[in-house]
Amino acid sequence: MKVLMFGWEFAPVYSGGLGVACAGLVKAMVAQGADVTFVLPRVPDGITVPGVKLISADRRQNKLLKFKTEPLTAYASSESYELWKKRNPQAAALYGNTLFAEVQRYAEAAKELAAKIPHDVIHSHDWMTYQAGINAKAVSGKPLVVHVHATEFDRTGGNSINQHVYGIEKLGFENADAVVPVSNFTKEKVVANYGIDPEKIMAVHNAVEFTEPVEQPKLGKTDKVVLFLGRITLQKGPDWFLYAAKKVLEKEPRAKFIMAGSGDMEPKIIEKAAELGLAGKMLFTGFLTGKDIDRAYKMADVYVMPSVSEPFGITPLEAMRNGTPVIISKQSGVSEVVKHCLKVDFWDVHAMANKILGVLYYKELQDELGLQGRNEVANITWDKPAHEVLNLYGTLMKKRRR
Repeated sequence: MKVLMFGWEFAPVYSGGLGVACAGLVKAMVAQGADVTFVLPRVPDGITVPGVKLISADRRQNKLLKFKTEPLTAYASSESYELWKKRNPQAAALYGNTLFAEVQRYAEAAKELAAKIPHDVIHSHDWMTYQAGINAKAVSGKPLVVHVHATEFDRTGGNSINQHVYGIEKLGFENADAVVPVSNFTKEKVVANYGIDPEKIMAVHNAVEFTEPVEQPKLGKTDKVVLFLGRITLQKGPDWFLYAAKKVLEKEPRAKFIMAGSGDMEPKIIEKAAELGLAGKMLFTGFLTGKDIDRAYKMADVYVMPSVSEPFGITPLEAMRNGTPVIISKQSGVSEVVKHCLKVDFWDVHAMANKILGVLYYKELQDELGLQGRNEVANITWDKPAHEVLNLYGTLMKKRRR
């Protein structure tokens, strides 16, 4: 089965969970016999993935194309894109005037690629690639699957919806032969907010890849470390993490808090931490990659994901992979999958703080959550979602032949 897949990023070069999820799913699909061509806006130098054809929609990298499309992060907004151009005036001349112009260039490149690359099915990941998938379908007539890793309602918390992005998402859902959200939590949003027939939607949960174990970082014996790891954006609830941290420190002054990641709210969160008197207890590491991610989990006594609206959330699985106890918001898709963790409403900072203190105070609880979580996540691999997606392809192809 030949798959033409469109995505904005692919691990090991990524800006968030989207690139990690794409890589995990595709590798498992290839292992199960799929022939995948994955189209990126631009393929970073030196990046190769065994068994996966990574090709560029940038005319300078791909001689088949006449179009000019440049790399952007999968979580860029029009505002952050404008800021990037101001900070990079020489490179900015190569880019379009807006993020949407770049998305359109990528979509135009998809037409020519669809005409030249043999494929049985088309698969697009998130809104920036939906128009590319629609264009490819118009050229080849092959069935289109759109994958929903997040919606505009998740990214904005339901406030200040970007109507242009919303329109692209709705168009993608309507033109797709099947819609694949990463959880039932997200499926409900697609039905309620976009008016899509639930019969064409099939939720497929994410999973986690397993990595070589890293050594336990050495810390002071009295250190009690609470970790937030993710994009520092409204969606991820970093402000709620700060409010819970303040309450924890009122009871446990030895606690230290690490916020690992970057995002548009980072300056505001740093200011808020100082305002709340957390400056000496809060460490901001910036964006982490590679083994540093696992080292951060190993360093922590507990990992907290206080997301406001999380379609799935791979980071708790990464923490569990490292034997780290996990507290997650109930407003997340991953809460549908894991049992050996503590769950809390993102806005309930009292309950969040109490659960953090419970893990820090009671070694037996910490050890049991760590052990059972690691055992549970060992069975949450990409093999199952890959199998489900490949079966969906087969069903769509049979329908198309009728």
